Amino acid sequence: MPLINSYALWNNKGGVGKSTISFHLSMRYAETHSNVKVLVIDLCPQSNSSMMLLGGGTAGDERVVELCSRDIPKSVVGYVSTVITNGRGAKLPNPNDFLIHVSDYNKGAPSNMYLLCGDGNMEPMAPAINEAASARALTPNAQPWKWVIEIFKKFIDNIADCQDDWMVFVDTNPSFSIYTQMAVAAVNRLLTPINADDSSKTAASAMVALLHGTNPQHPIYGSWTFAEVAKQQKVRVPQIHLLIGNRLTQFEGPATAFAALSDATSKALYDIYKQNPSYFVNATKTISTKEQFRNYYSIPLRDFNTAGVVCAHLGRLLSSMKQGYYKVYGIDVKVNSEKIKECLNAIDMIVDRL
Repeated sequence: MPLINSYALWNNKGGVGKSTISFHLSMRYAETHSNVKVLVIDLCPQSNSSMMLLGGGTAGDERVVELCSRDIPKSVVGYVSTVITNGRGAKLPNPNDFLIHVSDYNKGAPSNMYLLCGDGNMEPMAPAINEAASARALTPNAQPWKWVIEIFKKFIDNIADCQDDWMVFVDTNPSFSIYTQMAVAAVNRLLTPINADDSSKTAASAMVALLHGTNPQHPIYGSWTFAEVAKQQKVRVPQIHLLIGNRLTQFEGPATAFAALSDATSKALYDIYKQNPSYFVNATKTISTKEQFRNYYSIPLRDFNTAGVVCAHLGRLLSSMKQGYYKVYGIDVKVNSEKIKECLNAIDMIVDRL
């Protein structure tokens, strides 16, 4: 099957490392699977993963600005605006007209890396997208909301309608705005970065409520939620594949850095799992305790220390980094070989679980 799988990195909590993980994970997957085409769709208006993929630092920033400044932006905004302007029922644009072959811009990237570039104009465009989604349905089968929400799902379907094998990663914004809903509806599975602090317990529970609704449904706005409308219009909600415990050393220190989730977060998610196991990818073994749940569905990711941050700033593969000093905005920053190895091992743990 040409589409191997599709993953969105999303949590409705900011600062959990979605863009940095998207960058390192997609680059490493492409490096270790040279026979697979790897696509990143950047649906975060900050466009950080696009900047990293296109060379990092000032160079990556300038390349994103250039792509987004064209008459028809070669970006997520260019694609969405073209689809909405053409209207429902029109033939979809050729996705290849909007794709970036990453190594054309960043010689340090694998040759099988592709990007649908992020665009800061996605935020101001959101009202226009909402208007298209809320248009009056002239026939019972029109479903304008479903048509808009699945724009990027159709993009992925069209890309994968070929003889090549594709793996897709979608970077997202924490806010559950219309473009984040489009990101979630585009993929089969979720990779959810979660901090080791207990505030993640609330965020994780809220994330599940946004995707699947609450029981009982809220008496006023419950029927208007993404969860309810998705259910009515048969829009697929992705399953949680992995919970990635990130920024662990920052919150709990080296001694407990390899515990992927805090006890409070584990308990909250395990309680959700017991009631609704279908929210998660089907387990291949029996899960009957909180510890079994944590071991099966979560994975620890130690901080992307200086090595990971410098690597992302330079838009390089982790495996290409050597011990030494690297320029970061004119300042020499030392990178230790042991830290490079730690980052590489951490990201390989996730690649192996996909």
